[in-house]
Amino acid sequence: MNPTPQFKPVASKSRKTVRSSQCLEGRRSQSSKAATVRTRTKPSRKQTRPQSSPVSLPCFRNTTILPPEFFQIDALDLAPHLLGKFLRRDDVVLQITEVEAYRPNDSACHGRFGVTARTAPVFGPGGHAYVYLCYGLHTMLNVVADKEGAGAAVLIRACAPVCGLETIQERRGQQTEKPILLTGPGKVGQALGITTEWSNHPLYTPGGLELLDGPEPDKILIGPRVGIEYALPEHVNALWRFAIAGSPWISAPKNTLRLP
Repeated sequence: MNPTPQFKPVASKSRKTVRSSQCLEGRRSQSSKAATVRTRTKPSRKQTRPQSSPVSLPCFRNTTILPPEFFQIDALDLAPHLLGKFLRRDDVVLQITEVEAYRPNDSACHGRFGVTARTAPVFGPGGHAYVYLCYGLHTMLNVVADKEGAGAAVLIRACAPVCGLETIQERRGQQTEKPILLTGPGKVGQALGITTEWSNHPLYTPGGLELLDGPEPDKILIGPRVGIEYALPEHVNALWRFAIAGSPWISAPKNTLRLP
């Protein structure tokens, strides 16, 4: 097992979740909450494959889509680098606040089952989506990592809303601006309105579901991954969960996270 990655020293203040007055309109609540936007797109009940034309949002006019090579590294290296980056689909933009790394030869990784109809995207090249159902209910979004054939991915555990709050609330069925809206991997998938049909979608292509560049967090928390008691002890205890320090948009349990 590789040692826990080292992070460079950072300033004492944590960077706040990125917001834009052009995207977030209407009343504002306390700083840990997102503001309500005026426009929304009513999601269709029938899921379709992504379209080629990108959605133009003023707050992301100068934000670039991450290239394929960004993702084609060890999942343990990719995971902390995804913190602060943005997921965009239609009028919804989320900032990634918490992730977990799943590596080759990891007894908690779906790659341990080998290549199946469900896990095939995990063995593709880094930069694609791997979407699966947990307990047949929750849509879990993963970012495939490493080179083709490796069988590695990063689970998106929590996000903060940046644009499209009303659409997020409608999809989630919750009229709240509190972190409970997006703190959990199933909640992220639901907020983005994705299904398993999005599995194997390239996140580096314009349109559909995109992963865009964003600011690096000032401080990062690390801890063991959640809900993998079935795995080998060395993998259960591995500190492969990462979160933005100081962010309220982090899933439970929080008491297992600490500064490295």
